[in-house]
Amino acid sequence: MNDHAPAESFAVTLTVERLFPFVLKTRTLIVGRDSLRANRGRLHFVLITDDIAEASRAEVLRDFTHYPVVQHFTSADLEKFFGTSVKGARAVGFAKSGLAQSIYAELKSYRLNKPEVKPTPPKPAPAIATATKARQDFDARK
Repeated sequence: MNDHAPAESFAVTLTVERLFPFVLKTRTLIVGRDSLRANRGRLHFVLITDDIAEASRAEVLRDFTHYPVVQHFTSADLEKFFGTSVKGARAVGFAKSGLAQSIYAELKSYRLNKPEVKPTPPKPAPAIATATKARQDFDARK
């Protein structure tokens, strides 16, 4: 299985790369951690680079716990894809859109934080079954 991992990574990179020019045209790219914090309401997911500092990585994970955080590419890759508008950026976000959903679907395997799973409350017994059981118990006592 490890023999196929680089090929799968390469295929994902090619698929996502072809969508990046549309991100620039639709202006759904949010660059920098301060901009990400200011635009939380518009945010779909956060992409951090592989060359981000550990302290910054931990800060992003802490600040954006309710959003998917994906770690992939390097800052040089981002500059190549998006031009000088992201020069030196280690964290970018994608605003809510169908395009962002498509990009996230391709990068989902690189997600760092797990989605929050809320426990489901136990289901109460149906009232009819409880009433029937009570009636049977009452009849049994006679």
